[in-house]
Order: sequence, then C-alpha cells, then structure tokens
Amino acid sequence: MTSVTEIHSTHIGPQTGIEYASRDEITALQIARAKNTLRHAYFNVPHYRKAFNETGVHPDDFRELSDLANFPFTDKEILRSEYPFGMFAVPQSQIVRLHASSGTTGRPTVVAYTRNDIENWSDLVARSLRAGGVRAGDKVQVTFGYGLFTGGLGAHYGVEKLGATVIPTSGGQTERQIQIMNDFQPDAILGTPSYMLTVLDRMRADGVDPRETSLRVGVMGAEPWTEGMRRDLEDGFGIDATDIYGLSEVMGPGVAQECVETKDGLTIWEDHFYPEIIDPETGAVLPDGEYGELVLTSLTKEAFPVVRYRTHDLTRILPGTAFSMRRIDKISARNDDMIILRGVNCFPSQFEEIIVEDKTLRPRYQCILSKRGRMDHLTLAVEHAPGCSAEDITLAAQRLSKQIKDRIGVSVQVDVRERVESGEGKAKRLLDLRNQ
Repeated sequence: MTSVTEIHSTHIGPQTGIEYASRDEITALQIARAKNTLRHAYFNVPHYRKAFNETGVHPDDFRELSDLANFPFTDKEILRSEYPFGMFAVPQSQIVRLHASSGTTGRPTVVAYTRNDIENWSDLVARSLRAGGVRAGDKVQVTFGYGLFTGGLGAHYGVEKLGATVIPTSGGQTERQIQIMNDFQPDAILGTPSYMLTVLDRMRADGVDPRETSLRVGVMGAEPWTEGMRRDLEDGFGIDATDIYGLSEVMGPGVAQECVETKDGLTIWEDHFYPEIIDPETGAVLPDGEYGELVLTSLTKEAFPVVRYRTHDLTRILPGTAFSMRRIDKISARNDDMIILRGVNCFPSQFEEIIVEDKTLRPRYQCILSKRGRMDHLTLAVEHAPGCSAEDITLAAQRLSKQIKDRIGVSVQVDVRERVESGEGKAKRLLDLRNQ
C-alpha cells in the first residue's frame, strides 16, 4: 500500500523552481507524481479500485503521461454517490479540514485535506496571487465567502503564506465592504467578478469614485467571465484584474492563475495538476490548441486524490508564456450550461459578449428557460445602466434582440430591467424553469 508521505510536494519560492523549469523536467515530475497518485487512489479508495478493475487497468500500467487516457473518468455524480466520506484516501485521524459544495442540485460533494494538503494549497494560492500582482506586505480584502465553500479560506491561507495582510470581509454586506475598503486602504481585492461589479455599481450610486480607492489589483474567479467584464472592472476601479481558477473537487482556488503582465490565459500549476482536453461527446483526448472539456488529475493530494476529473469547463491548452508551464484559455463557458434552442447550441457567455458592447446595458444578466407549448423559450433578463430613459431601455432591448439573432442565430425575448438579482457570490447565469 502506498504511503501518503510518498507524494509530498516541495515548496517553490518566488521566481525560482518548477514553474520556470524545462518541459522535460516538468514531464518527469508529472510522471513520477502521477504514478504515486494512481497507486494511492487504487489501494486506498474503494471506488477507484473497482473502477480501475472494471476498466481493465492497473496503476502499474501507467508508464508515460499518454497512458493516463486509459484510466476511467471521475465526475461529480461519482463523488455524490460516495457521499459523504467514500472518496477519502487517508484515515480520519489524518484529515484536518473538510469542505463541501452547496449541494443545490443534489447531494453536496465533500472534500478533505491533510495538513500537507493545506500547506500545498496555501503555497499554490500564494504563487497564484504573486502571479496576479499581489505582493508581500500588501493588504488584501477577501470577499469570497468563508465556510464550507473553498473560496474564502483557500484565499485566506494563501494571502498569509504570501506574507500579505488578510482583511477577511467574506461575501455580502456591500456597504460594509465599501466602508472597510475606504478605512483599511487595501492594495488588492479578491472575489467573484459579478460581485465586484455589484460593489462598483454601489459605489457609484453612493457618489463614491471607485477609481479613487487604494486598490491596485483584483484577483477574481469562481465563475466564468468575459473580456468585456474585465474591461468594465479595470476601467471602473482603475486596477489590473486577473483570473484565478480552481474547483473544490480538485482543490479550490489556485489550480491555475493568469499572470498580471500578460493577461493571456491561466497558467496551470502543472507540478500539482495534470490537464487534459477531451471531446465532451466521445471522451477522446484532444491535442493542445483544440477546444474541449478540461479534465484534471491531482498529482500531490493525499486526503482526496482525483483521477481524470471532468470539470465541464470548456477551454483549450496553450503553450506557456510568463512561465514554462502551459496555460488554459480563459474559461467563459461550461458544457453543462449549454442551451439548445430550436436546434442551435448557445452559451450564456455568448450573450454576455454582445451585452458588454452596449453601454446602455450592464453585464448582469440571466438566461431564463421556460416552456411555451411544446417549444423551449428563452428570456434574457438584462440590467440597464443607471439613468436610462424608457426610450433608451426600449431601444437597447431591440438592439440586443437583433444582435443575438444576427450573430448567434436564435430568437430570444429580451427583458431589460432596473435590477437582475445575481446574488452576492457566484452569479447564476442560467435558470431552467421548464419542469416547473
């Protein structure tokens, strides 16, 4: 049986180490760590032992990275079926923390961390924040939610590991967030882009100029967002805004991070995670540069190793730029958010790309699916900018409807409103009412 001590990770300091190594060095490390992960999962997690055996593979069959394609996928339904602790690979005595998803669409997924997992996670978030422009000695306001959601505590420990000062405001209480921002003078802010837009609008409504804050950078994630929203946030706050990527099932925030100097996609920290892109329909592995679904295998996790986890995030793998590690293109869509409307496949992000081009509208919106007779019907609820007249709103709705028809090829009902409730955490872009 593989000991968890065999897959310990080393700390990588700033501007040195594996993220600047050659591809050969990175590949050699990935092969060694993937071997340990496969053995660790097989011998310590009953699900993986059963799934590997049914597929006809054994950890000893893995010799090079391409062999990983022979191993079975893991998905959220598998994790839910093993609720709560069936996927854990170490005894309870070695687990120091539990997190869980919200469980809004079924049983939550529960994830676990050993002390070494927490140390690695903190290192990776610190590495991510440094790449995103946060520096030791900065004050950092964390607006990600604390609790079972991985965002708040994951970011918190990373800020401390970096040597910066945490201001743990958590989510919500927007007026208080603004007051803290004014009083504590943070250099950086972390949160979801949709909530940062809420803060931006509230400041303007209160007569506060967002560009006069002390903020220098924003590191934002936990939901897909477009270049148009980045421009709104950067121009609105006068900051550099970068994307951080992660998911609870694989670790939490810090799986990948955009570099503030390049803003050209997220560097995957390949010493801890091995990425693949697959065809969502066939499961076949696609070459670098082709779009498909991102699949991740953890390489150093002890309590909760994941093998070929299907993220449902659509992207492609690109060569490294700021670092030698490869990048993933900015994620703006999920294949489980795909809308099929009268034979046309479309995604919420495609509507957002058109919305942000119209200064009468705000990139706060929701796609509402319903039934009209036997046909699916889509209402696109969009928020208008402050100070718009009734005529402005009518014309904006007409323009948006026409642009969607011309560019995407579907007819939707556009409802321009004063307010679209998107929540104070992750924005819910798709509301499916067809079965109600």
